[in-house]
This record gives sequence, structure tokens and C-alpha cells, in this order.
Amino acid sequence: MTINVLPATGEQAELLAAAITLGDRYTKRLGLLTPPAYRKYADDGGLLVALDGGELVGYALFGLPKRSQHVRLVHLCVAEEHRGNGIAGLLIAELRRRQRHRLGIRARCRRDYGLSSMWSALGFVPKGEGLGRGGDKETLDTWWLDLGHDDLFAEAESSALLVVAIDHTVFSGLRGTGTERAVEESRALEAGWLADLIEFTYTPQLLRDVREIENREERNHQQAGLPRLREASPDAASVASRQQELIMAVAEELPEIQIDGETRRRLRYVAETSCAGLQVLVTRDPELERVADIAWGTAGVRVVSPAMVTLHVDELRQAQVYRPADLMGTAFSAEEVRVGSEGELVAFFDQADGGGGSDFASRLKALGADGVLWRRELLRDGEGHPVALFVWAMDGRTLNVAFLRTAGHRLEQTLARQVLFMLKRLGRERGAQVVRITDPHLSTVAMSAAGADGFTEDEGSFTALIVNVSGTAEAVSTAAGEIAARVGRTAPRLDAHASPEVVSVAERVWWPAKLVDTALPSFVAPVKPRWSTELFNVPAMLMPREDVLGISREHVYYRSSSPRGESVPGRILWHVSGGTAGQQGSMVIGCSRLDEVVVGDPDTLFSRFEHLGVYGRVEVRETAKSVGKVMALRFSDTEIFPTPVTHSRMTALADGLGLRFTVISLSRIDNALFQAVYEEGHRKT
Repeated sequence: MTINVLPATGEQAELLAAAITLGDRYTKRLGLLTPPAYRKYADDGGLLVALDGGELVGYALFGLPKRSQHVRLVHLCVAEEHRGNGIAGLLIAELRRRQRHRLGIRARCRRDYGLSSMWSALGFVPKGEGLGRGGDKETLDTWWLDLGHDDLFAEAESSALLVVAIDHTVFSGLRGTGTERAVEESRALEAGWLADLIEFTYTPQLLRDVREIENREERNHQQAGLPRLREASPDAASVASRQQELIMAVAEELPEIQIDGETRRRLRYVAETSCAGLQVLVTRDPELERVADIAWGTAGVRVVSPAMVTLHVDELRQAQVYRPADLMGTAFSAEEVRVGSEGELVAFFDQADGGGGSDFASRLKALGADGVLWRRELLRDGEGHPVALFVWAMDGRTLNVAFLRTAGHRLEQTLARQVLFMLKRLGRERGAQVVRITDPHLSTVAMSAAGADGFTEDEGSFTALIVNVSGTAEAVSTAAGEIAARVGRTAPRLDAHASPEVVSVAERVWWPAKLVDTALPSFVAPVKPRWSTELFNVPAMLMPREDVLGISREHVYYRSSSPRGESVPGRILWHVSGGTAGQQGSMVIGCSRLDEVVVGDPDTLFSRFEHLGVYGRVEVRETAKSVGKVMALRFSDTEIFPTPVTHSRMTALADGLGLRFTVISLSRIDNALFQAVYEEGHRKT
């Protein structure tokens, strides 16, 4: 037997169909995956097929998440009659070869399948476990195959769940009720590879629908499934008001839809989802899908099918986890916690402290009795409600954080990410090399955000390194190693040959480090003063922005779709043009990490990135006016330079390096020039 392992695209219809047919033979173990899902994985470079002559005898289906540099193995499937011939090993070997620049391969598998020896033989090691969503609550093992990179980077990813509301059409399918197709489509959401990505929630309307089931046995059967889901209880008055807004919008925009009891019931699902602070409602009801645009425009709820969730889980998850658009124009304020006001905060920030609320208040009040100057900082929302609390003090080169609490706010996940980056910036400003969070009662949200930001857990604390070095990979690694050793840890050694993906993760984990002799590319992008003000508050508005959290960690910038050698991940310098930029004229004001470049239809990209804020649909369409398509640059963790670098100074720096430099459109620049400009922007005057 001679086996060839090859990539397959969605355009190779026969190979794709053969893979789908083989996968369908084993849906009881693999879970249902629809043909469009197979095609999307294939189009994204996520399908390898094993061929014996012209016969497909196995395949590997995998995702390549853009925000975490690992491979997510969805299916590893070999035809039963061809097992025992090393085909799975060949598929994994080819996957390793093609994705060696990534951190590792991650798989989820039910323990009762008895495949532990297979995973181990393929080189995987167990990395934890969880419970599946099936009726038997089976144990799901996580398996990890390292691709030669340190665990410090391999673990730097978010574990946040996509929390979705489901309506009765999906819930009944999960309970095995309905047509075979309905059950299959709903239960596809319970596939093992999705278990740690999605959490299901129900709202009061689902309870009403279940109660209306006439057959008592079926009603009891469905009621028995409710405790498996998270319950959401939105404010009834707010739901009624939101439902009325939806009814008015449907009457105006879709007058052919009759506003009867069924329509009101469907819109109730949307209203409850919105008022529960959720952004995704999963349904199999075609009539509910008809009002999807209205649900999004009026209530901020994406109405999607189960298949859409499986196809776009990463995008939906990120849009939920991080919504900087919702911070724009909000009246967040910062203040010091006044002595004697600690008791007010108990209801917001008491997170299972051992002694209850009194223990929380007394611990908060006691800080400072040890002679340490603790800063107790509180963030409030526009209504004055406390939403985040952090208490910090410097200890030599370490910024210690004794409390880090986020309240149960609809933007809690966004706020947690913002506060963590604030702490890193604060540490850098104070000359810290380490940020250590010692709060023993971090929320799940805060722990997830900390993990994604490069904090590692050790003996009850979370620690991140601040490596304030811009230089060679060797110089940065040496500095990181010295800092890590000081706190009893180790840091990986990187060299100039490290892949851009690994370097980008390193620069995130070791922020603000820059490894400039590697293959991670650098770009310069011209930006008009208007958008620079909106995105970065540079030039500053006459009235300061109300968002005390400063620059949002993630944004999107749109430009014409003509290619200029863009590649991701990368770094990007922001060059503000002259004119209304002020008396200083054109200047480079800061830099960001370039995470994603997408070209497409303006309306499609606007819907995809709307949660990142700033641009309206009209502006995105205007950018695409000449060619009908637009390019979206998604970037994060912007650093505004203390000293802007003028255009003339950047030109002089380029001349000194023997490099040519022009800013007409987005352009790639030499990493040496990036380093020179970066250091110039941080030069102390």
C-alpha cells in the first residue's frame, strides 16, 4: 500500500465529497458536520486527505484560529478497513510539517472511546479534561502535540466560551425531538471539538415553549434537560421595551410579516437575548432567521443557525469577548477608593472570599497597614456603578496587584482585558519588569483574560513579564530569561529563525518586547487625521474622550483593497498625514500589532468587524467605492509614542540606514527602520 497525503481545497469537488462521505460513516463518534463546514475548512487550508491510488482512505480536518497560534484538530478519520496501516500517523506527520510554524496541535476526544494509546503513539500528551454536553456527561480529554515551542507560548490563548442563547427549535433537537435532520443539526453543537468553545443559555421564553408541550411525557423529557444549560433572567420591563422596539422595526421594514402571537413569541427570544447581555441567538426557525437583520440592527443580536455557529465559532466568540465599540463614548470614570467606602464595594466585587463580604471589606481596608503604599483604583460606568477594582503597589521591579475584580457587567470581558493591559502599561511606566496578581479570588473572566495576555499561574498567583527591549531575538530572549529567573521561572530561547507566528505571540506575552531580526514583517500605514483622532485620540479632540480606559486594545482600519504585500502577523507604524494634523505636520504617532488582513465586500466586512467600532457602514462603503471591495486591517495593543516621530525625522533615519522610504499607501518597511523609529518615539527628551 502506497499512501499519498495531500491538501484538498473546496474546489476539488470529488475529494471533498469523498471526505464528507467517509466522515458521515462515523458521525456517532465524530459528530455531524455539514458539507458547507467541510468546504469552509478546506477553503481555509484545513483539509488533508490520504489517498491509496485514487481512493480516499482517510483525512484530517482542522481549524487554524487567527487569534491563537495553534492547530485545532476537528476530525482525524481513517476508514475502518484501512486502519492499522499507519495512515493516521502519516496525516499527523504531514500536518506537523505544513504547520510547523504554529505552536502545536490540539484535539479533544471522549475518554470512553479508548483511544489514549493512539494519541500517545502519535506524539500527543494529555492536557486536561472536561465534560461533554451529551446526556451521559462523558469525559472529554484534551490532547496536545507540541511543535517545538515552549509551553509559555503554547498556553497563551483565551479559554473564554462563546455563550449563546438557544430557542426551542434548537433545544428540542438537542433533546432528540423532531426530524432526524433537526436532531442532527442541533446535536452538531455538542461535538467534542466544540465542548470548550460554546456554552448554551436559555431565556424565559424557552420555559414558556416547553410548558406549552401537550404531551406530558415529552414535556417532562424536555424539562429534564434544562438544568444542563445556563439560565438567563433578564429584567422583564427591559425585555418588554426591547420587544416593542423590535415589533415596530418589523412592521416598518418587513410589512409583509403579520404581527401575530407567533411573531411576538419569536421576537421575545431576541429581546430576552439582548437584555441578558448576549449577542448570539441560535435557531432552526426560518421565520426567525427572516428578521436577522432587524435583530442585529435594533437589539444587537446575531440570529444564526447551528451550522453558522460551527462555521464561524472563532469570529462569534471574539466578537462576544471583546467589544471595544461598546466602550466608545461611554462615561467611565476612575477614582481612588476612599477610606471608609470599602463596604459599598462588597456587592459588586465579593467573589467567594473565604469569609464572605465582611472579609473582602476588611482585607481591602487592611492594605496599607504593612507600610506599603497601595493604590486602590476603582472604575465606574456611566451610571456610577463600580465595574472594576484593582489595588497595586510597587515592590522593587515588581508591580504587585493584591486585588483585581470585575463586576458582573455586560462588558465584563472587555473590561478585564482593558485593565490587564492598563497594568502592563502602568508597570512599564514605573520601570517594572514583572506584574504579579496575587488576588486569590479572580473571576473566571479575569483568569481567562490573564491567560490570553501571557500571564502564567504559579502557586496561586498570575505573573507576566515586562520585557522592555527592542532588539535581536537573542537580546530579547536573554532579557526575558534574566527576568524570569529572578521570579523563579524559565523563559524560552528564540533566535532569528523563529516563525512570524511564534514571534508575534512572544511580543504579546513579553510586551512591549520587539524581536526585530526575525521574519515578523513591519509596515507603515498612512492614516488621515480624522481617523487617527477616532482611533487613537491623536491629534487630541478639543473635548477629551470620556472613555477613561484610553485606547481600545483592538480595532479595525479600512483601506482600498489593492494589495501592497500585506502579511500577518506583523507590526504596523501609524503615519498621520499633515494638514489638520496640526503644526507638527506629518508624523508617526505609534505602532500596533497587525493581526489580520481581510479583503471582501464592504457590507460583509462591516458586519464582521462592527464590534470593533469607529467606522460606520457608509464610511466602509465609501472606501470601497472605486473597486467594490475593501481591505480590513485588524490590529491590537497600540502604543502611542511619547514623542511623535516627524516625517522628516523618519526620512533621515531611513537615509542613515541606507533605505528608501515613502508613504503613499500601506507599505512594508525594513525591520531596522521600524526599530529606529520605535526607539526614536520612546526617546526621553
